[in-house]
Parts: sequence; structure tokens; C-alpha cells
Amino acid sequence: MLIQLDSLNNKYTELENLMAQPEVATDPERLHALAKERAGMEHLVSLYRKYKEVSINLEKTEAMLDSPLEPDMEELIKEEVVQLRVRQESLENEIKVAILPKDPNGDKNVIMEIRGGTGGQEAAIFAADLYRMYYKYAALNNWNVEVIDRSEGDKGGLKEIVFEVRGKGVFSRLKYERGVHRVQRVPVTEASGRVHTSTATVAVMPEAEEVELTINPEDLKMDFFHSSGAGGQNVNKVETAVRLTHIPSGITATCQDERSQLKNRIKAMAVLRARLKDQEDRKREEELSKERRSQLGTGDRSEKIRTYNVLQDRLTDHRINLTLHNLPGILEGQLDPLIDQLQSHEQASQLQGQLV
Repeated sequence: MLIQLDSLNNKYTELENLMAQPEVATDPERLHALAKERAGMEHLVSLYRKYKEVSINLEKTEAMLDSPLEPDMEELIKEEVVQLRVRQESLENEIKVAILPKDPNGDKNVIMEIRGGTGGQEAAIFAADLYRMYYKYAALNNWNVEVIDRSEGDKGGLKEIVFEVRGKGVFSRLKYERGVHRVQRVPVTEASGRVHTSTATVAVMPEAEEVELTINPEDLKMDFFHSSGAGGQNVNKVETAVRLTHIPSGITATCQDERSQLKNRIKAMAVLRARLKDQEDRKREEELSKERRSQLGTGDRSEKIRTYNVLQDRLTDHRINLTLHNLPGILEGQLDPLIDQLQSHEQASQLQGQLV
């Protein structure tokens, strides 16, 4: 591993020297390509250089113990050796994580779908709570959220909502949210104070580019209808809402959030493309052997991934047996402590898989 990292470090230095040459600096296209290549290895090279520096310091410090020393000085040097070893091990672990295969979808924007499950009206209210939680989390990360389609419950809440989240590394963080979420609480409508259990499903799909997934126009059926959402009188007079159906698969996508038929069609196509890509990804996932599957599970919507117990102020993620408190804060979008743990668990599983 160290030999490969040393070679990577040399390559990084070569790129820096090349970018400093006048003929390259004045060629924007080539300079951009080299800068992109350099950026892709910058983090790993930085870790490796820190690791080398700590290793050299550790070697020199340990060598000092071979000479006669005063007891106090010897004790100080031994303490420094311990600290340097801890730092060296920490950097080594960071490097191991950094060289893990990158998720090809990690930096992509996502299309999320939240649907009320079992629990009737309370499920619709829970679906709305989950949407609000993700909206708040996106705001904390300076991500943009745009609603594509929504269907409100009869007495409030959301039967279903489809929305896009755009920003840096969105899928790499939100991919852990797909699955069945369960809430246990006393609904406001419950006069007897009885605890209800309701569910909502969350789907998280990486946005698919046209170059990744080509859809034959002949395979598409397009329907237009009057929007039932907000938007004023225009939506009642003009058929702006769009429903696309992919005939071979039967997968559909609807958008009625925009006043423009064209904009709704563009958004619906983005959803359809993401759903088709998600279907392909799931088929490939099913082909993997059980030994190679992530211990986090497949992310299938049938999996109950998490329970929100309001009375006990407790969130439990069943995939990694993790329990957190401060449920009000989590529902306000403070998801990083949870997602960090899920990400660390996934990385540990990948590292273990490399050792098998």
C-alpha cells in the first residue's frame, strides 16, 4: 500500500509541476483537466504526506531512547512516542478508508419519495414530519430542495411527496435513509392517550443523466391533466400537469408542481429516469452474492430500518443496533450524528470485506 501511495504522491507532484508550466497555464482546457485530476488525489496525498511526516518523527524520537537520558527526559520522550504512534495509527485508518472504492453515485443529486404507510391519517402526518426533517437537514448543509409532486392527506399531512435534493455529496449522505421508517407516539387525535404505531416509506434515488440512461421516445406515453396543487387559477384552466409512463416497465412519473407544462415534463422525466436507474441498480444488487452484500442491507423499501419512539425520546436504527436520544433535535434536521455512524459502519464492513 505504501509503495502505491508513494507512486501517487510522485504523480501528484508531477501534475503540480506540469500545471506551473507557461504553455499549460495559458491553455484553459488542459489546465482544467489537470486540475480535476489533481483534485481527485489531493485528499489521499495529503493524508499520506502527514503519515510520512509522523512516521519520520516517530523513528527519530524512538532513536533518542537508545541514548543515555535523564529519567525525566526519558519519560517525556516515551510519552511523545505513544502520542506519535496513536497519530500514526489514526492516519493509517484514514488512509484505508480513503482508498476504499468510491460510490459512483456518491456525488449525485437525489430524488426522494416519501409515502405514508400503515397507520391511516397518522401515517400521512408522519410522512410530512419526515419531509420536514429532510428539508431542515438540507438547509443545514446548504442543499437545495425542490418539490416535484405531492399529494396531501384528507386531514393534513402527506400521502406522498416527491422532491429533488441538489448539493455536494447529497447521495453519499442520504442513501442511508431508504427503507421503512416507523413512529410510535400518541396522535393528537387520540383522546384516550393510546400509543399508535405508524410507518412511512422513503426511497432515495440518485439522479440519472441522459448519458447514463437512454429512453426510447417510442417507449413513452405522455398524459396531460389539470393540476390539483397550488398555483392559482391557471392550474384549473390549463392542463399543465404531466404523467409519463414507460411502457416496457410500466413505471410512471408525475409532476404538477409547476405552472408550466414544459417544466413539469422536464421534472417528470428526471423522476422517471431516476426510477428506471434505481430499478437497474437493484437488479445488479440482487446478482451479488450474500457474502459481498453490505451489512447495512440492500436498502429495500420492505426493510424496517428505523423506529422513532416519541414518548421515550429515542431513535433506534435497527441495521446497526444504534440508539440515540434528542429526538426533537433529530426531527429538526440534526441527522449528522446518525448518518456519521451509518457511514462508519459501512466503511468498517467494506474494510472487513477486503481482509476476507
